Amino acid sequence: MAELLDDHPTLSTVPAAAGEPDPPESPPPLDETARARALLAAQPVTEGHAELPGSLDPEDLPPVRAAEAGAQLWSLHTEPDEGVVGTLRRIDSVRALVAACPEDLRLAYTTSELAHARNCGRVAALLGPVGWTALGGSAATLRAYHALGVRAVNLPRFDRFARDAVREMNRIGLAVDLSGADQDTVRRALAVTRAPALLTRAAPETLPDDVLGLLGENGAVLMVTVTDDPAAVADVLDRVRTEAGPHCAGVSHTTAPALGYVPLFAELLRRGWTAQELVGLAHANATRALRETEFLSRANRIRPAAA
Repeated sequence: MAELLDDHPTLSTVPAAAGEPDPPESPPPLDETARARALLAAQPVTEGHAELPGSLDPEDLPPVRAAEAGAQLWSLHTEPDEGVVGTLRRIDSVRALVAACPEDLRLAYTTSELAHARNCGRVAALLGPVGWTALGGSAATLRAYHALGVRAVNLPRFDRFARDAVREMNRIGLAVDLSGADQDTVRRALAVTRAPALLTRAAPETLPDDVLGLLGENGAVLMVTVTDDPAAVADVLDRVRTEAGPHCAGVSHTTAPALGYVPLFAELLRRGWTAQELVGLAHANATRALRETEFLSRANRIRPAAA
């Protein structure tokens, strides 16, 4: 019996029957570019900075954007002399833009609506950030912007009103955008805010390592501009990942929409970024920060409004 078992050919040594096709070969592993393309098809990017087109010409709508974009924060920055009226005009223009492109864009005021827009094949449009000078030093103006759907305000400097404004933003659910702030302003704002900050146009190279560490502890998201040099952008994101943590990496916008985000994500795959970290970079980190801002606001609703 032992001899019969010893002489019996194994499955791997049994010759294929005459006329039978050879078993199919395993497909070759996907290269980084193919993997990046597949990831972004399933996990579109939330961009921290989108600009209104020069005019709402129907021939130029919808505005050119990267194919991988799934949500955008629309900048409401105005010139200092435009003030509140200029900001209201921009809000009205974004609403008109969305109304003109119903098959492409959908306004979103919450993270749930952001996800719903993406599930419906639309790009979610979020209002903000508003420029600091458009507040006019008034918490009432801050609350009025929130009521109109604004979800982020830029804070480039820190004074007594800024301290009170950050607390009020936490209370009502406005994200604090620290784009353009120097390191002292970042430190002081992080000491006050209880919600994660955003840097919708982050410049990590202007911030020392210890400040990046503070941003990491806050859960802030540094949304980095993507250029046509993926290696240079990957260097910046590698530093964010090292000093602040992968949960703090995000995307601001791309200066080359035709190239999109695939070259950058392929480069990061080559550098050892995991799929989970890249999903965070694409949209999950920004969504998490916005969601935590919403949750904090709900917990604070019983507190009285600032004067």
